[in-house]
Amino acid sequence: MAALPVYRWRLAPDGYATRRQLRALGLRPGGQDVAAQLERPRRRRGPLVAYLYRVDQAKPVRPMTPARRAALAKAMTARRTCPNCRRDAGYCIPRSLGMCVPCSDSFTAAA
Repeated sequence: MAALPVYRWRLAPDGYATRRQLRALGLRPGGQDVAAQLERPRRRRGPLVAYLYRVDQAKPVRPMTPARRAALAKAMTARRTCPNCRRDAGYCIPRSLGMCVPCSDSFTAAA
């Protein structure tokens, strides 16, 4: 296994991009292996690492299908629905609370 080239933060050559940068360009890695990595040093812990992919080997993002759009809408509705009061909270329920904020406040006040 060959070692990956390592670049310092913000010093990667042109032609490489992270997943987020590829997505902003309307691309995806498309099954290619990681081509290089970026490292950002930190004082007291290990460095932050970001993996880079080659832009010339990236493929276009697959278009959103109606079925995928419906599945995402259903998943987001489930994340917004409070399991306690069964109402749509209008925001994603925090996993730390497990219920909407008003239900959480009434639950802690009762305890």
